[in-house]
Amino acid sequence: MSPDEVRLTTVTEPVDHDVDPAEVRRRRQARRSQLRVLGAVAVGGALGAGARYGASLLWPTPAAAFPWTTLGVNALGCLVIGVFLVTLTEAWTAPVWVRPFFATGVLGGFTTFSTYCVDIERLVSAGRAGPALTYMAVTVVAAMVAVTAGAWTTRLFLAAVRRKAGRTR
Repeated sequence: MSPDEVRLTTVTEPVDHDVDPAEVRRRRQARRSQLRVLGAVAVGGALGAGARYGASLLWPTPAAAFPWTTLGVNALGCLVIGVFLVTLTEAWTAPVWVRPFFATGVLGGFTTFSTYCVDIERLVSAGRAGPALTYMAVTVVAAMVAVTAGAWTTRLFLAAVRRKAGRTR
């Protein structure tokens, strides 16, 4: 071989014949996609938790008092998720990251059912079992009513918009 010639050699490495390279690429892409969704949830969660913290600063709850702020935040978050999910599933085709960002992240960070449990424990520890039980029940009922009202009202609104759009054609 002359010095001007380049010799190409093929390097062979052991290959696992049970592994399909296309499957490896697909899994790698799926992992990247999952990391993007995780990032969207994390950013949304930080924003939602910040909003919840802001509400607790605006309307602080004294130690043994009824936790109206937490109740209000949870009910509001449930109302918004009812509106959002109906809008997302029935009226708007959003990018794949929107639902995890807003529903899981922002609203998951904003609503605070862990604080709900701490509030119940605080009321019980302060000898206020009656208000604790009331709070426990009212929060669940308010959350269910809020999410149902949000979904129902949004469906009514979307139906009216569709009827109006049908008449204008």
